[in-house]
Amino acid sequence: MSRCCFRLFICAATSTPLEQYYKLVDTGALKADDHQVRIVETLQKLHDELLEYRPPEIPQAPVSSSLLSRLFGSGRDETAYPVLIAPEQVPKGLYLYGDVGTGKTMLMDFFYNTLPPNITRKRRVHFHAFMIDVHKRVHAMKAKLGARGGDPIAPVARDLAAEAYVLCFDEFQVTDIADAMILRQLFERLLNFGVVCVITSNRHPDELYKNGIQRSSFVPCIELLKSRFDVTDLDSGTDYRRIPRTLSHVYYDPLTPENRAEVEKIFKAFTSDPSDPVQHNRKLLTWGREIVVPKSSSKVAKFRFDQLCGQPLSAADYIEITKNFGTIFVTDVPKLGMDQKDMARRFITFIDACYESKTKLFITSEVPIFKIFADDPEARSHEISDHMRSVMDDLGLSSDIVSSTAMFTGDEEVFAFARACSRLVQMGSKEWAETAGIS
Repeated sequence: MSRCCFRLFICAATSTPLEQYYKLVDTGALKADDHQVRIVETLQKLHDELLEYRPPEIPQAPVSSSLLSRLFGSGRDETAYPVLIAPEQVPKGLYLYGDVGTGKTMLMDFFYNTLPPNITRKRRVHFHAFMIDVHKRVHAMKAKLGARGGDPIAPVARDLAAEAYVLCFDEFQVTDIADAMILRQLFERLLNFGVVCVITSNRHPDELYKNGIQRSSFVPCIELLKSRFDVTDLDSGTDYRRIPRTLSHVYYDPLTPENRAEVEKIFKAFTSDPSDPVQHNRKLLTWGREIVVPKSSSKVAKFRFDQLCGQPLSAADYIEITKNFGTIFVTDVPKLGMDQKDMARRFITFIDACYESKTKLFITSEVPIFKIFADDPEARSHEISDHMRSVMDDLGLSSDIVSSTAMFTGDEEVFAFARACSRLVQMGSKEWAETAGIS
């Protein structure tokens, strides 16, 4: 069952996680799996606890009783907050971890879409997008605190808790020192405000930020996750992505006049509505900066690879692009060499953004899209590392799809590279082509 159809089914008759799971099994949409049943039972337990849970009222900025504050300040201390609820009164969060293909996102959707209807303060978000939002809020709070300073995390956590007391994060990972320094205090504050979190990740908490700078400062966050969350391993030996799919024709190689003409014909078909003509150099705003979209209608955009990945765009920029356009064309993707590693990283970030937004993607490339990161196959075909073979096996990919590459070395980079290849396979499937790009 496609993720789109799965969500529609859940929303059509929301009840409880277990009830919906068995309905999907009865209709043949899912295959019964004992291990997955045990995971759904864990979701059901939290679902039942949330039925009875009453989160604390979130206060406004507390008023300081300091005479000096009353005389010389605003009289409010934005950074001072008590613990609003004892930890034992808050349902334990869930931390679900496992390799790609273990059904993490499906289970997250399963839980979120069957939450009791009385829970209106809820939020489900990809972790990358969440941290972009957090950094924006922290920046704004620092500006508000001004010269008198103070801790910006507490008021940001307060605002987040006021918006949602059930937070669901998909694909939690920590690769950035700025995120690592924020997360411990942020999670601690959110939990003290009575927020219940459900997290999916490809790593056990002990494996997070494993080789990161100043990791010792992040270890208390790991201990917090292990003490305030039920940490559950999703790996069961079943890969829920290893379902045969017929690839749709959305990737075109090599860069011949015929392939370019075919993709241009498809682009014109997608933008043929006379009431929504193609604009040149449309501008999107994010973080106060402009992103120029070379050719676009209101729902379809077209970039050359160098326009999309040859300039210093960030994850936030790619999320903004995929948020605005349900269908994106990327043309003239070259075979990338070692001197183009930054472009390769950006392309992987872009693919991740497209996948999370369920974007319909058309690509023209110099070589098959799965080979753009590859080194000389004759020189390196025998040098696939044991770690790379393990990652490829976890993702259900063969060496025919992912060739060896020296471009990516660290564990996080290798995983991101192989995951991008896995997602490109899925995004080239008939199932994806039929359901993506719908907003």
